[in-house]
Amino acid sequence: MSVDVAVVGCGIIGAAVAWRLSRLGLTVACLDPAPGDGATHAAAGMLADVTEADFGEDHLTALNVASARAWPEFAAELSDATGADLAFRRTGTLTVAYDSGDRQQLRRLLTLRRGLGLPVEEIAVDDARRMEPLLGPRLAGATWTADEHQVDPRRVHAALLAVLADRGVAVVRRRVTELSLTPSGEVGGVVDDRGTRHRAGSVVLAAGWASRELARALPGLAGVPTRPVKGQILRLDASGQPGFTLGRVVRGFVQARAVYLVPRPGGEVVVGATSEEQPDDRQVTAGGTFAVLRDARALVPGIDELPLTELTARARPGSPDNLPLIGDSGIPGLLLATGHYRNGILLAPLTASALAARYGAGTVPEWAAAADPRRFAATVTGGPT
Repeated sequence: MSVDVAVVGCGIIGAAVAWRLSRLGLTVACLDPAPGDGATHAAAGMLADVTEADFGEDHLTALNVASARAWPEFAAELSDATGADLAFRRTGTLTVAYDSGDRQQLRRLLTLRRGLGLPVEEIAVDDARRMEPLLGPRLAGATWTADEHQVDPRRVHAALLAVLADRGVAVVRRRVTELSLTPSGEVGGVVDDRGTRHRAGSVVLAAGWASRELARALPGLAGVPTRPVKGQILRLDASGQPGFTLGRVVRGFVQARAVYLVPRPGGEVVVGATSEEQPDDRQVTAGGTFAVLRDARALVPGIDELPLTELTARARPGSPDNLPLIGDSGIPGLLLATGHYRNGILLAPLTASALAARYGAGTVPEWAAAADPRRFAATVTGGPT
């Protein structure tokens, strides 16, 4: 097989990139042994450009805001192309504080976010309870972000696979074990776990945290410092409980621990998530499950009566500064689209647009400069090709 671009990894990032590149008229293949079974499978789908804004992450917040603005068009185009319902909707986010210490943290974040010009307001606890009557009796503070959206990542990914098939993009269900070099030192394809060589004019590495493993063997590449950050997430079923109704995403702090509940159409409630700096073992633990449920029920006690339908553990692809790596790697022929950490679903449209601009116009847009992978390089070998 020989294509213009081989995309390694076919989660939501790799699939979105492959879609956009195919629309440029490029021949594209996407290689992944289990497309969408990584972080995409576990993700809650909060498009939380405001409520994810944190201290020291102004560049990331700017990327998140830009990508959130791109989501309505991205969702509409994907739905129009496939007829799929992506469960993309504006629900807003209600963030609550459990005790006085949590209220102080919430107000610090409120000040930060207002200072960045983000639309968020402090509201009275009584007003929060009127918005969501299922909130528990012990709350110390609340903020409201009206314009945040959510989407179902599994539906989005299924739609992306459908549109890739329609556009003739090959989805190769094999694990890539090696990035292959041409005699001139450029990346010119990949080798899979059967030893099959897939030639390509260039390669986009979108393999989540495992991107570092593939990049490590390349001479002259100073680093792709992605790492696994395990998250355990739960799914509950409220469809048989007519008295249990959440209309908005509920996030909160419980004695300094963050937790969220995301209501889905049809009665599903996604609850998460742990954040564990350890290998991608996919093992759901009693401690992780207890921690998530303990904090969620502190905010919404009514979840006690809901059936627990799914426990999932996956590794998010973290980076040292929590910014993704988008663009040229410094090795000719190799581009990166990885390291999105907690924001892979949110940043999918922006990442795909940035890579499409790189292939179409020859450069990644200036607005994506903060995500340049070469910021981690001690030396830069080569340049954009």
